[in-house]
Amino acid sequence: MKQAVIDLGTNTFHLMITESGRTLFRESRPAKIGKAGINQGIIAEEAVGRALGVLRYFREVLDRHGVRPEEVVATGTSAIRNAGNQQEFVEIVRAETGIPIRIISGDQEAEYIYFGVRSAGALDDRAAMVMDIGGGSVEFILCNQERIFWKQSFEIGGQRLLERFLDTDPISPGAVRRLGNFFQERLLPLANAVHQYAPEVLVGSSGTFDTLVDMQYMKEKGHLPAPDETAFDLPVAEFYRSYELFLTRDHAARMELPGMIELRVDMIVVASCLIDYVLRAFAIRRIRVSTYALKEGVLATMNNPDFKS
Repeated sequence: MKQAVIDLGTNTFHLMITESGRTLFRESRPAKIGKAGINQGIIAEEAVGRALGVLRYFREVLDRHGVRPEEVVATGTSAIRNAGNQQEFVEIVRAETGIPIRIISGDQEAEYIYFGVRSAGALDDRAAMVMDIGGGSVEFILCNQERIFWKQSFEIGGQRLLERFLDTDPISPGAVRRLGNFFQERLLPLANAVHQYAPEVLVGSSGTFDTLVDMQYMKEKGHLPAPDETAFDLPVAEFYRSYELFLTRDHAARMELPGMIELRVDMIVVASCLIDYVLRAFAIRRIRVSTYALKEGVLATMNNPDFKS
């Protein structure tokens, strides 16, 4: 049976089509539905247009692969669940594309991400901190491969941080300090959970972390990692090499970095400030990366409905 998952993220929409455990199609396209509206709690008119453009294309792909409507799960996350015009957006998408959107809570999002990361083979018996940096929210899950100990979604995603803190390019030292103070204030529940569960490794899922791995591969091997690899070790020293480049280069210079992509060239600045904060605040000295995240977790729970955290 064919199955399709659409992840309607704040910046990127992802489509994955599978059949009997085999991936038939996978593509991500920028929609940027949080741009110019996320901190005001709306999906701007221009963002609705961008979303429809991507979803009409996804509809064509679904039809081409013969995926029936009941075989499609489309999840709406931070930008949609917090938008005052949420229902209007959902209705427009359904009318224009026939794709029904299921809006998930931050707690559900964190759980799906856990199952995705676990499916990638990025976890073991040791306590880990999974972090997924989206455009609207950031999910933290303290866990191991057996179970979730604690999870929470924070509305401090990259697009929100960009619009609030990135007022110069390159980012100013003052903005970096303000970001650190902001993280310390907003992530107090995480600090309390870390004190209890003491994670030994940071596991970053997709997004920014994918780009960090791509940059490492381009630097060390001259090519990108194989698309079927799903879990990587990222040396902390390699993260900080990239971090310094992000802080000291402007948009154009960052785009020249091997492994960088247009979709992440600005958001990676504030996202890496968050990674730096987490590493320092919680004395974590190992980083792993999972290319699997929410959509793979949704697929895992579709095929294993008894999954429980």
